[in-house]
Amino acid sequence: MNEQLEPVFGRILTAMVTPFTADGALDEEQAVVLAKHLVDDLGNDGLVVNGTTGESPTTTDDEKRRLLEVVVDAVGDRASIVAGVGTNDLRHTVHLAEQAAGVGVDGLLVVTPYYSRPPQAQLEAYFRSVADATELPNMLYDIPHRAGLPIPQDMLIRLADHPRIRAVKDAKGAVASSSVVMAQTTLQYYAGDDAMLLPLLAVGGVGVVGTSTHFTARAARAVVEAFLAGDVERAITLNQLALPAFTGVFASQGCMMVKAALNARGLAVGGCRAPMGEAPAEALDGFLRILDEHFAGEH
Repeated sequence: MNEQLEPVFGRILTAMVTPFTADGALDEEQAVVLAKHLVDDLGNDGLVVNGTTGESPTTTDDEKRRLLEVVVDAVGDRASIVAGVGTNDLRHTVHLAEQAAGVGVDGLLVVTPYYSRPPQAQLEAYFRSVADATELPNMLYDIPHRAGLPIPQDMLIRLADHPRIRAVKDAKGAVASSSVVMAQTTLQYYAGDDAMLLPLLAVGGVGVVGTSTHFTARAARAVVEAFLAGDVERAITLNQLALPAFTGVFASQGCMMVKAALNARGLAVGGCRAPMGEAPAEALDGFLRILDEHFAGEH
């Protein structure tokens, strides 16, 4: 049943880090610089702002709103801006969804309520309530190893009947289950793990919401374009070349690694707010070597 419609948010999206100043404040100027680099230099179709990689657990609602405002103003005319709004409190999630809609974003990323592990009936009601709160398309974020529970396969199929639940950021790592959902719905699946891009494409996925794509967006696009053109052998080859970076970004915690590598490459995004810290030097050096060896000129 999965219809190969034009992806609602594009194919290559980056879960953008949130730049901070030396004293830990939101750095609006560098957020604009980074957003323009990701869209104009690396060719991302969209950005996810205020996601986990954007350190959303540590930013205030006002910071979230302001970050969305400057990013929408900087690149919103040429890229999809998807706002991370999910929390483990429905009222707070709805507030963030309404706030993001007021800023003028293109969609919402709604993660499974984390830690509290609501029963299935309440979990389904949560997603429907958030989707009812605005007119924006929703991307559900299925990441059980962080949230504490998966979105069940049968629930995803039911949720697809909601006109504003349009996509899934899939970090479940269960391609067979995802393929069943895609076969029975029109939900558009984005890989939430960079290395799962090609496997997910093979069963009907449309793209990626990436972390390494702060550096590898053009490589990810090449994989997608080769696959869509029917050149599976080339897609496999390109994917194999990109895998060291797709996986290497997680040699340390992803946000820590991205920020450290961006800083090393001259994009001053600052450090991470506690309890996150600095990427270990050895891990960072290894990731930078991968970028230099495989992605010279792409970052």
